[in-house]
Amino acid sequence: MKKLKILLVDDQSLFAQSLQIFLNNYASDMTVLGIASNGKEACDFVKNNVPDVILMDVRMPVMDGVEAVKHIKADFPLIKIIMLSTYDEDEFVRNAILAGASGYLLKDISPTELIISIRALNSGVMQISPSLAQKLIQKTYVEAKPVENAATAEDFEWLKTLTKREREIFALIATGHDNDDIAAMLGLAVQTIRNQVSTIYSKLGVKDRFEIIRLANKTGQQ
Repeated sequence: MKKLKILLVDDQSLFAQSLQIFLNNYASDMTVLGIASNGKEACDFVKNNVPDVILMDVRMPVMDGVEAVKHIKADFPLIKIIMLSTYDEDEFVRNAILAGASGYLLKDISPTELIISIRALNSGVMQISPSLAQKLIQKTYVEAKPVENAATAEDFEWLKTLTKREREIFALIATGHDNDDIAAMLGLAVQTIRNQVSTIYSKLGVKDRFEIIRLANKTGQQ
């Protein structure tokens, strides 16, 4: 079985080394190629050892994570990069995604959830922490102001039809989570989630999860 090659980039050596040990011991389909302590070291590393996935911190000395993403994606566009950070500010998230990152996860994620996210990312599903996804989607639609060539207020009306809980579930669906995942994350019964998902489909006029993901992707492009 071909293993996913992982590069860890973080200036907190204890965190990076602990994550390396966990991934190597508990993810049989992954292997950590190495650890870089800043963005420049990461850029130098990939020139000789091309990973499949990079887990990249945001705030680091010498070169930060967003700048490193720009350099790496310019030369190695097929490498998938997940930002793994303690910072949840919109600016960091948006800048990272615009730079070419394929995901943004908070460091309070459990190691098991991280493994699941890496596998999902490798299958083509963008990974964003649910709390960040909901905040970004809500901000895009609720706080957006009409400007030239931008979406009009009518384009945001669908969000108002969803309750707060439904918007939260929408964000989780859009980031690739299935009903079982969502039920576990929200502490609800799976059947309750199924019912909520059906209601969301009805309100938005969509047929399946792929249409929700496309709608969320369109949101990010407005």
